[in-house]
Amino acid sequence: MRALTSLVLPPLSALYRAITGARTRLFQGGILRVHQLDGPVISVGNLTTGGTGKTPLVEWVVRELVSQGRKPCILTRGYGRTNPRAQVVVSDFQEVFANPEQAGDEAYLLAKRLKGVAMVISNSDRIAAGREAANRFSANTFVLDDGFQNLRVARDLDIVTIDATNPWGGGHLLPWGRMREPLSCLQRADCVVLTRVDLVEDTSNLLDRINSLAGKRPVFRSRMVSKGFYSVNGAEAQAKTSLDTPLAAFCGVGNPKAFFDKLRKLGFELTLTKSFPDHHWYHQQDLNLLVQEANNLGVRSLVTTLKDAVKLTALHIAMPCYVLDIKIEIEEETQFSDLIRKTCVWRGFA
Repeated sequence: MRALTSLVLPPLSALYRAITGARTRLFQGGILRVHQLDGPVISVGNLTTGGTGKTPLVEWVVRELVSQGRKPCILTRGYGRTNPRAQVVVSDFQEVFANPEQAGDEAYLLAKRLKGVAMVISNSDRIAAGREAANRFSANTFVLDDGFQNLRVARDLDIVTIDATNPWGGGHLLPWGRMREPLSCLQRADCVVLTRVDLVEDTSNLLDRINSLAGKRPVFRSRMVSKGFYSVNGAEAQAKTSLDTPLAAFCGVGNPKAFFDKLRKLGFELTLTKSFPDHHWYHQQDLNLLVQEANNLGVRSLVTTLKDAVKLTALHIAMPCYVLDIKIEIEEETQFSDLIRKTCVWRGFA
């Protein structure tokens, strides 16, 4: 199988490179139209598929925009939702209207965490969504979630996240590796946010590599900080800093190893780890089998991620189950905030 993969996938990656490169050149040459929205547009994206810590950064950017007096709307594709062609207003500036199946897991998570702060629309057509957000809801700033490859939308600040624990996704383009674009495309970025720097010993070589690729654009270092553990079913309102051990961890995210490593760095010994595919939709049987395996190993508590937790509330988990609540912490926070502020002023939206 490995030999077959090495024969089949490299040519497919070469074809993928040719197609994505041609598409980029069509946009850059003005043959394919780039659309402006009525307000500053900040894109948060990546070069690889999934697992770079992009969603916590989107939340951080939105809260920063609100602190600067903006009314931001998150424009997202809503990956994994039941009807990907429909436009779903997941939340306005007050209420959440959709569930995870309708919105997509990450879109719903952002809507819940930013309830009363910002709005979220799931629509593969970000232009139509942005115009409706402006016309119907008076949104005046737009955050493109996973927007680096969405070249139809003009953006004023292009932020690319790079995971310090797995920066290049194996080094090959899809489908051979996890790269969406060649590394040279990092030159399109206005700045880079390096995530999970606390999970690696040294980032100096990686920073040198990023600087050589991105033309010495600003690079901001960040880490995921624990805010404590909450019961998945909401039975315990107060955050816990410790859990009953032995402990098992499970998740369906793009970089499960980073989640497990984070728990270990917090001082937990994991008796069992279980990873599901990214954006996995859980069924009762998944949890029954997980609990059975955990019980056989003497596990007393389960822990999962925020993205997974929103898909578990309707299911029965026959063991205490907690979610690790996190936020992103940016080392050069003042400089990053100033960059966002200057972006809005540059467009004339002071």
